[in-house]
Amino acid sequence: MDTEDGRHIDPADQWVLDPETGTYRLRLDPGGAPAATVPAQGGRRARREEQRAAQAPAPYPEGGRRGAAKPSRKAKRSTKRKVLMWTAGTLGFVVLAGSAGAYFLYRHFDGNISTVDVGTAGNKNATSHDAVNILVIGTDSRVGLGGKYGDSDNVGHADTTLLVHVAKDRSNATVMSIPRDMIVGIPACPTKQKDGSTKTIPATAKATFSPRFNESLGQEGRDPGCTMRTVTQITGLPIDHFMMVDFEAVKTLSTAVGGVPICLTHAIDDTDSKGQGSHLKLAKGPHRVEGEQALQFVRTRHSLTNGSDLDRIHLQQQFLGSMIREMKSGDTLSDPGKLFKLANAATSALTVDTGIGSVAKLSGLAKDLSKVDPKNITFTTLPVLDNPAEIKFHATVVVDETKAPQVFRAIKNDVSLTGAPKKKPAAADAKLRGTKADPSQVQVTVYNGGGPQGAAQTTLDWLLDTKGVSHATKGGNAPGGKQDRTTLVYGPDQADQARALAAMMGLPASALRPSTDAADPGTDMTLTLGADYRGAGLALTDPDKPPADIQTARADKNECVG
Repeated sequence: MDTEDGRHIDPADQWVLDPETGTYRLRLDPGGAPAATVPAQGGRRARREEQRAAQAPAPYPEGGRRGAAKPSRKAKRSTKRKVLMWTAGTLGFVVLAGSAGAYFLYRHFDGNISTVDVGTAGNKNATSHDAVNILVIGTDSRVGLGGKYGDSDNVGHADTTLLVHVAKDRSNATVMSIPRDMIVGIPACPTKQKDGSTKTIPATAKATFSPRFNESLGQEGRDPGCTMRTVTQITGLPIDHFMMVDFEAVKTLSTAVGGVPICLTHAIDDTDSKGQGSHLKLAKGPHRVEGEQALQFVRTRHSLTNGSDLDRIHLQQQFLGSMIREMKSGDTLSDPGKLFKLANAATSALTVDTGIGSVAKLSGLAKDLSKVDPKNITFTTLPVLDNPAEIKFHATVVVDETKAPQVFRAIKNDVSLTGAPKKKPAAADAKLRGTKADPSQVQVTVYNGGGPQGAAQTTLDWLLDTKGVSHATKGGNAPGGKQDRTTLVYGPDQADQARALAAMMGLPASALRPSTDAADPGTDMTLTLGADYRGAGLALTDPDKPPADIQTARADKNECVG
């Protein structure tokens, strides 16, 4: 903000210790009341901090403005020990970024965050040069809500779950909602106990009507690590971290950001004949919801088109996209008071794995993830079908085994579901350009790593008998087991052979894998047929194109739902 004489004052320099109250306060207006206060931390360290604060030059000279009595350069550097804190927060399905300054705030926010040790399921570094998968879990815990929304002793299940995948090059992100009533198997899960021991919760096999996905948390003592393992079993994607919040967080975060814009295609009165429901009443059109009303909005189900959890997911996706836009808006990022409330609410609401269990780690993670433009953040729902075993009432769903693998494959390959291009080097497809060897010079060993039975032999015969390849060998089943995509590994001096074989087989540039190992003269290239293999000479589906007929929404667009 600016002072009356037009000079800029950094918000991080405005936090001062009030010796009368023992609290820190943010002096936004030299003559006005503080925007927020934070209790001073107790103990020896806090007393030393207070002594230093008392001995240091006042942030402002008498009169309330920076004037002639400026602090020394050294003291000025000391008061500017600020931290730009980008923290990933959630309201069960909201990724939050906020900032706040000053060293003591850093410690204050650190103390807000709760952590769970989920072992190897969440041991990845907070920041990475690879793709990142984060599981955002909103629980239906009623603890501390006084029975207002049901059983106040309910420890909570995975009521709302999103898999947030951020591409390796940070060009795009996909947020996939996972229906809570989806019938799945839940794998065995080791959980850390309070005494430091490990207790393994036995697996629950998939049956006709159970278990539901939401039972991967809370049921039989399962922790968020169990939910992470369940998602990996369903999608084949490793989960790096989790973030978890409950009902109360929806209210505090939506209020901290100043309300969340939403839009309805029709009026909602969500109270059924038995008095159940979210009790939300809103007219058709745009609204801004916060606090209790925001919680009602994300819990609304009965008055939607089909009254189902799948309809509610669409509302929650709109809420999340709108929240992201609010976080990145100038009104939020330029308001220190709002940023403090936002960061305080977010860190107080969060329970995370120990791998990201501090402000420093969350800051690094969120600064990294914030590189993704909201227009390239896509929301979708894991494709499901009504449970065919339920004849009259469809209370549960099952994975759509046709469409779901397409979505999982797109996510795994960093493909944006709305077609956002990857940040490819200019010469990304150079592997397919240039001279091609004569087929008689191509040397290759063919393995089956996921194609139909006999695919390696069929391809080998086709190369020898039809394409004129004189040196091709059958390798049998791939040593590394099954793989999703067909690959061709070639040596430094075999690029011309690789281009020739790629042209014959219809391989995309992404299938070619140059090896840095020097190959002996006469060494074969390695062609491994993956699950995408459709037949000898049939071009493979471009893995950089999103699957068709998949429900999507974008974070930068505010579309009416209902």
